Amino acid sequence: MKPLNDTIRATPPSGIRRFFDIAAELEDVISLGVGEPDFVTPWRIREAGIYALEHGYTTYTSNAGLPELRQLICADLQKRYSASYAWDSECLITTGVSEGLDLALRVVLNPGDEVIVPEPCYVAYEPCVAFAGGTPVRVPTRAEDGFAVDPAVVAAAVTPRTKAILIGSPANPTGAVQPRSALEGLVRVAQQHDLYLLSDEIYDRLTYDGVHTSLGAVPGARERTVVLGGFSKAQAMTGWRVGWICAPQAIAELCVRVHQYTMLCAPHVSQLAAVEALKEADGDVEEMVADYDRRRRVFVKGLREIGLDCPEPGGAFYAFPSIRSSGLDSETFAERLLKAESVAVVPGNVFGPSGEGHVRCSYATALPLLEEALVRMGRFLRSL
Repeated sequence: MKPLNDTIRATPPSGIRRFFDIAAELEDVISLGVGEPDFVTPWRIREAGIYALEHGYTTYTSNAGLPELRQLICADLQKRYSASYAWDSECLITTGVSEGLDLALRVVLNPGDEVIVPEPCYVAYEPCVAFAGGTPVRVPTRAEDGFAVDPAVVAAAVTPRTKAILIGSPANPTGAVQPRSALEGLVRVAQQHDLYLLSDEIYDRLTYDGVHTSLGAVPGARERTVVLGGFSKAQAMTGWRVGWICAPQAIAELCVRVHQYTMLCAPHVSQLAAVEALKEADGDVEEMVADYDRRRRVFVKGLREIGLDCPEPGGAFYAFPSIRSSGLDSETFAERLLKAESVAVVPGNVFGPSGEGHVRCSYATALPLLEEALVRMGRFLRSL
């Protein structure tokens, strides 16, 4: 048989999934590894989906998505972040942010183009760049700096083949919210070297102490920036699969072109549920965010009390404590913690070299379970 695709064969399975598979074989596991809200989608959103089904909204929509949903997304971006996009030519609805990232990379990249990816970063970034024919180029961030991106480090990584910079803020796995000064510095680098900027902002509403800055609203960024967002995290709609892209018209039109040949459109029912989410569910989102914030404060305080240094996560729902004091590398720490105390965390090295010496813990878990996880983790540390 002729060989299958070399790039895909060379891509390892997700490091996150490996620990899920191990945890699934054990009893009484507290999983801090899942990047998913533990809330059910708010009732008013589910009811809108039920209404849509009952009234037969089961057809295709336009490739770009429902006009009302695109109008609401662009109005929301303008209201919250002063980011201005035309709903009819610069916005499209995708089947989650995952598809949106894939579309954007396929449109922006030609074979061999390089994409600078600050890390630790979401595990899908580098594979998605490779699947689109590009070459990911890692640049480190440091816990000592709050995992803020250093524009000077990014600039030093630019080569004649560099085409784009890909960032996520608030970030998975670190919870870091990029300061506006860092984003402004990235824009200057992009302007100097004529680069595109791809900004994954799926956790934008999950920002606690500071204020989220949408990269598309930073002066000088708009003409070269693709902003990605969706409903999975803040609205607890992971299974509905609704995301969006806002980008300059030339990019958005080509994203729709790929979308129409591959996915066609996001589910009609899900789009109508997303309309309800934007029109009526802000209160539900605020309640969930407040609950995440309570958990964040309790969990980070608890990690520090059991001897794990933990940077304060400014957004998302992840803590990224250092486990260097244990004397173990992140893979060994996660494996032994799971087997000894039935607590599942994700080793930091799966998110890039800068993640070594850390583990990712999701606090999108009920507070009593977080408190029990801290008891078990403390007992594990004392046993070393």
